[in-house]
Formats: sequence, structure tokens, C-alpha cells
Amino acid sequence: MIVRKISLIVGVLCSMSMFAQQSPSSEVEVKPEVKLSYLDSVKSTFKKNDVAAKADSLWMKELTSLDIYDDLSKDIQTINSDVTVDQELPTELLKQRLQAMNEKSPFNIEYNQGLENLIKSFLKNRKKSFSRLMALSEYYFPIFEESFAKNNVPLEIKYLAVVESALNPKAVSKMGATGLWQFMYGTGKQYALKIDSYVDERSDPMKSTAAASDYFTKMFEVFNDWELVLASYNSGPGNVTKAIRRSGGQTKYWDIRSNLPKETQGYVPAFYATMYLFEYHKEHGINPERAVVKNFETDTLNIKKEMTFKQIADLLDMPQSQIQLLNPSYKLNVVPYYQGEQHCLRLPKDKIATFVSNEKQIYAYVDYMSTIRTMPAKLALKVAPKVRLQPQKTNSDFQFYEVQKGDNLGAIAEKYDVNLADLKKWNGLKSNNVALGRTLKIKSDVDSSKISKDVKVIPAVEKKSEEAIAAADDKEKVATPQEYVVAAGDNLGSIAKKFGTTIAELKELNGLTSNNIGLGKTLVISKEVPAIEETANVNTAIASNVSIESFKKGAASKKISEDYYVKKGDSLYSISKKYPGVTISDIKKWNGIKDGDIKPGMKLKING
Repeated sequence: MIVRKISLIVGVLCSMSMFAQQSPSSEVEVKPEVKLSYLDSVKSTFKKNDVAAKADSLWMKELTSLDIYDDLSKDIQTINSDVTVDQELPTELLKQRLQAMNEKSPFNIEYNQGLENLIKSFLKNRKKSFSRLMALSEYYFPIFEESFAKNNVPLEIKYLAVVESALNPKAVSKMGATGLWQFMYGTGKQYALKIDSYVDERSDPMKSTAAASDYFTKMFEVFNDWELVLASYNSGPGNVTKAIRRSGGQTKYWDIRSNLPKETQGYVPAFYATMYLFEYHKEHGINPERAVVKNFETDTLNIKKEMTFKQIADLLDMPQSQIQLLNPSYKLNVVPYYQGEQHCLRLPKDKIATFVSNEKQIYAYVDYMSTIRTMPAKLALKVAPKVRLQPQKTNSDFQFYEVQKGDNLGAIAEKYDVNLADLKKWNGLKSNNVALGRTLKIKSDVDSSKISKDVKVIPAVEKKSEEAIAAADDKEKVATPQEYVVAAGDNLGSIAKKFGTTIAELKELNGLTSNNIGLGKTLVISKEVPAIEETANVNTAIASNVSIESFKKGAASKKISEDYYVKKGDSLYSISKKYPGVTISDIKKWNGIKDGDIKPGMKLKING
């Protein structure tokens, strides 16, 4: 009997505890399902690898920065090797180290006072630059060494790319030489490097290195001396042969140096000084910044359809800047597709795996985007034909409505039973944006007294392409950065849906490496004028609410004009390359420039 009572009590207690655990769970608020955009719905079908993507933002910034290129170029041209530099490095110790380098190299590395001064100058003024260059070398040097080894070119020539371009594939000299190996246009064509509106293979690390290797091999057959090969690479073989004749037939670089062009006189010493700093960086306390992504961690694939870098970045959840630095030969941030030709895309290996595993969905998305053909809002505002205001009717024919917070034109038109186009015409609206507090004129038979002041917003999934939420500022004002504070229950998917953007764009704007966000974190939603919305009808693209046919007619008769602010390292040649069809002469004419001298911060007018 006692056993039965104990069992009964235990059973009751267990049932009570189970009920207590279940009760709170029944009160948990069920969050509404977040509806995904077309892009996110495509990505949700991807088979994703668990390999972490290594994309160090600092490394990418340094890889694309022209600061080191400008500084080293200036040093090589201006440093006087005859002036003694006050830097602690005993001459005897330097001679021993140069001798050790000479024993391992086919170059004739000998001590001289000019070389010592140049090495000391680099140590005094460029330690930080060389620390960054050594990080970049971890990506590029394996490419150089593989190509040189195939052609029996000394591997030490890899240091020449540091002197030429500071390991920047986008470097452009004042004379127009481009890429890691600074090929001029004619030389690039001579060595079969493709240069067209989409592609400049002088900026392709592998193809330009192969061309440079070919050049070095041919010049060695001519001069049979690697120092003269370097001199000919800088000044041309003709200037080297002239210097040989003026020197009475001497064939050693140091014997003919005084008869070479001034820039070439400092070129080979700069090469040796660079080699020394790389070889003895530890002894001088230079700590290389390590590159996160290395060449062997990347791979290539052939693209079957034209794709933009933005489409690739959105689909693979990676920064567009990383695609740019891994594919510097594509000038317009577009991987083109030519019949009968191959165009490769280089990506981190984990992204290659994602791409290959989901090719069908990726190309389906590219096809979908090609049917929409949206354009940037700023461009649309410049070229879209202006709508002439129709003569306004007398105020006695109209009712008046003050725009409330959360209103949109579609909802207001529906409440008053009028056509949206008529509503815009009556109020002289060129777009769907309407300022908060603005008074709208409405010609309607509906009694305004029966209409609620709070016009309900149509749910986002039911909005037509011509509906837009009322803006806080007037449409003529420049858009300011939009921010959002993360609230309880938020996630990147719901925030992206709320503001009409994508998860990838949110992550790139805020430097996020994962989908995790903290409560109370302030997120940047947009930094530019909002892009034109895409309609549900894939055959139509709205550009400032003007049909594509009227846009094309207007575009034919209008010119696009914009301002460009000169950055450090810019030249008229490099700026003209940013705008297809624009020449140096055009920029000079538009801005009244006579001598081609431009300075950082200078505003240039670009027409086209």
C-alpha cells in the first residue's frame, strides 16, 4: 500500500514538472517567416562548403593601393646615390653580405658607394613600405618563380617587379606603362597581350609575367649579360647599345652606366638594394606583414556567360574588392564572354567549389538579371528625359491631402480611386518619391471626409513597381547614409528584406564576415542614392519611371557629365582609361588644361 502511494506521488510530481516545462514554450512568439529576394532564394539552394573564406581587408587594401608605387618610383628617380646617408650599417658588414649574395646569383653584385647610399636610404625611409611589399610578395613571387624557372631566367629578377610597379597590377606610369611589369601598349601587343575595352592583359599577373620572361630570354641572347638585360628592360635595347659604343665597346653595366639615361643609372642599383632588403630583412628588424590569401589557395574557372563582379560577389557572399584584386585584367569589373575565346575567373578555392557545385543556378540568375538591365540611379537621373509639367487646372477641381509618415503614392491613389499616373501628373511628380508633409492635389469624386488620415501601406509583396514609400526629405535633395539599429528578433535576412537590399550587400557595407549580428549594433543600410527598383515583369526596367523606349530616345540626344576628383597617383592617361571613349585631349579641352599638370583633389569635368 505504501509503495502504491509513493508511486502515485512520484507520478503526479513528474506530470507537474512536465507541464511546467511545456507552458512557457507555448507562449513563445512565433516570428513571421522572412520572404527572400530572388537572389537569396537562388543562394538558398546552393551546396555550401564549410571551408572558411580567407579575405583579409587590410591585405586587399594594400594590394590595390598606389602609395608604395608612387613613393618607390619617386625615390628611384630622385635619390642621389653620391650623397652619404646617416644610417647604422657598417661598410665592411655590407660588403660581406653583398659578396654572399653574389656567390648565389648569376648577377655581378659588387659593392660601391652609390649602392651603399641607396640601401641606407631605403632602410631609413622605406622600412614600413618594404614590410608591406613582403606581404604582397607571398602572393606574386610564386607566380614569377614558376614562369622564370620554365625559361631558365634567374629567379632574382622577381625583385624587379618591386622596382617596376611595387607589386601593383593596376600601376600606370606617367608614360602609360601598365601592370606589374610596366609594359607599354606597343610592347604588350608585340608579346601577344590582349588589350581591348574589357581586358588589359598587361595587368594579368600570369600572362604579363610570361611575356616579361620571354623578353628577358630574348635580351639575354642579345647582350649575354643579365645586368644589361635589366638596363634594356628599363631604357630599351637601343639605348644600351648606344651606351656601349660611347664607352668604347665596354660591355659591363658599371662601365657604361654614365652613358645610360639618368633613370636607368639608378635602376640596377635600386634592383640590388631591393634584393638586399628582402634577403636581410630580419637583420634590419623588418617584419613582413603576412598575406592571408596566397596564390596556391586560389584557382581559376572558365566563364560561360558574361558576368559582372557585383553579380559574382552577391552570389558567393564575398567582397567585390577581393574579386577585383584577384582579377585585375578586367577593366570594367565585368568578365566578358567572346565566342571561341576563354575568359578565366580567379577565386579562392572554397568559392570555386561553391561556384562549380551550383553553376546551373548561378547562370540562371545571370540570365534573369540580363533581362532586367537596370541602371544606376545617378545615371538614370542624368539621362532620363525630363517630363514637362502639364498646365494645372484650377484649385476648385481638386481635393488636398497631406502626406503622412509611411504613405506611398500607390496607397493614396487607391484610397481616392484615382490612377497613379494621374496623381503624379496633377502634382508634377517625376518619380515615385514624395516628401513627408507635402500637400497633394487630387481630383476625385470620393468624399475626403470619409477617408482615414492614416493611409495604410500596401504590404511589400503586393506593391507594384511604381509604388514607393514617402521619403523624409524632398526628392531633389542628395541622399544621406541610411542606418539601422538592430532590434530583438532581427537577422540579416529580415533587415535586408525590410530595406530592399541583399544580405551580401549588408555584409560588405558593414565589414561583416558572418551572418551573426549583435543586439543594438548600428548597421549601414546604404551609402548612395537608392538603386532603381526592379519590377516583377522581367521584360521591363524602370528608370525614373520612364519606359526603356523613352530612355533610349532621350539618351541618344543627351550627354552624361560628371565630376572626377583627382586622387594621388592619377594621371590624365589613367583617368581617361576609367571612361571608355574619353581621351586625354578631351579631358584637357573640357577643363582648360594645357600642360597636363594635375594635382590630388583637383576637380575635373568628364563629358561623354
